[in-house]
Amino acid sequence: MSTEALSSAPPAPGLRLGLRGKFFLALLLVAGAMVLSMAAAANWSFTRGFLGHLNALAIDRMDDALPRIRAAYVEQGSWDFLRGDRRVWFSLLRPPMPEAERPSQHWENNLRAPPASDLTGAGLRLSLLDAQGHWICGYPTVDGDAVRRPVVVDGRTVGYVSLTLFEGVAAAGAERFQTSQQRATAAMGACALALAALLAWWLARQLLAPIRQVAQATHRLAGGDHDVRVAVTSHDEAGRLAADFNQLAETLARNAALRREFFADVSHELRTPLAVLKGELEALEDGVRQPTPAALGSLQGEVGMLQQLVDDLHDLSLADRGSLTYRMQRMDLRELVASVVTGLGPRLAEAGLRWRCELPEAPVWIEGDESRLRQLLGNLLENARRYTQPDPALPEHLVVRLQRDGEQVLLEVMDAPPGVPPDDLPHLFDRFFRLERSRSRVGGGSGLGLAICRAIVQAHGGQVDAVASPLGGLNLRVRLPGHA
Repeated sequence: MSTEALSSAPPAPGLRLGLRGKFFLALLLVAGAMVLSMAAAANWSFTRGFLGHLNALAIDRMDDALPRIRAAYVEQGSWDFLRGDRRVWFSLLRPPMPEAERPSQHWENNLRAPPASDLTGAGLRLSLLDAQGHWICGYPTVDGDAVRRPVVVDGRTVGYVSLTLFEGVAAAGAERFQTSQQRATAAMGACALALAALLAWWLARQLLAPIRQVAQATHRLAGGDHDVRVAVTSHDEAGRLAADFNQLAETLARNAALRREFFADVSHELRTPLAVLKGELEALEDGVRQPTPAALGSLQGEVGMLQQLVDDLHDLSLADRGSLTYRMQRMDLRELVASVVTGLGPRLAEAGLRWRCELPEAPVWIEGDESRLRQLLGNLLENARRYTQPDPALPEHLVVRLQRDGEQVLLEVMDAPPGVPPDDLPHLFDRFFRLERSRSRVGGGSGLGLAICRAIVQAHGGQVDAVASPLGGLNLRVRLPGHA
């Protein structure tokens, strides 16, 4: 087996560790490291701090006793008076008594039993060595770490006073104290680790519960359940994640519904002209109808509808991908509107509609694609022509108005009744949306014209919306950025 295969193989099921387990172990390891570091710091502080302080006090006491030891040597002339006499040695180490309590200035008159201990234990850890470093009296064990002070008489070193540091004392009391400290530290560490484990378990369960719910919901969503939702119980990152998931699920559900509607609408739009074409061709084959210019014109009309539908779908697919080509240039929108309305005038008149075009006197400059804007205005006017009823009692059925609105340009196409229910106004620019649910081709088109209009307007950096018209019908408003 190759190395690549080994590295890309999924982990064994028994070795998998969930996010909660990883979070629990991470917190437990952090807490354990903190406990160990605190124990090490306490031990270091005790060894280097407290014991160091005791050793410093003991060194001060040794330095304080050094003049008395030197004076005793000068008076006796040798160290023989100390050999085997611990009572004299401890009297030299004892701090001097207050002046009022001193019976005599002679050191021999002040001999008394040494105290059993002192604050630092220095009296029990001091040793006297001769000039060659041999032990004379005091603490019998002198190691290499002991602190030594020379006893100098007339410029000559006659001996040494040695202090064994606290760390080197192997007394049973010190060992018991150290053992008790270690046991207390271990007990406190165990309790701290147990408390940390409980806290880590609680945090892992509480903090990761929303993420686990989102993960489970994501699995269901990936399986096609678009109705799944996650409860938002907080306002932190987990809450925002749940809210974003709900929004994603709603978007996917809406897109799935739109996709189903899209395929249903496309199939319906294609089925109608194909059924007509099939019927007409069968009638021609059976001899029921003759290939007259009228019959061929009917077939041509259905083919034209199919071609228009295919072209609209192609334009929308290009717009969705951002591939719809635009050739932007500075142009006079007033001139374009006048040209398009004049060109469609005969079709409007043929439908029995009276129209009026309101244009400003000065040119209206914009940055746009002339062919796409012609398509935009043509779709808007065709929508008005298709749905407006030619009521003879009305003075006008269609008004096209172009004007400047601050730094923007406002183009309005207002028509006469019938109007559009307010609830349907936001959906007029959706694909295949038509007010006639029967899809009757007598009044409605493919339902793609206004969707294409919105894509063209957005590509020009503008906005398009639909409101009620003052004429009683629909007012389609297009706002485009102006150009100097």
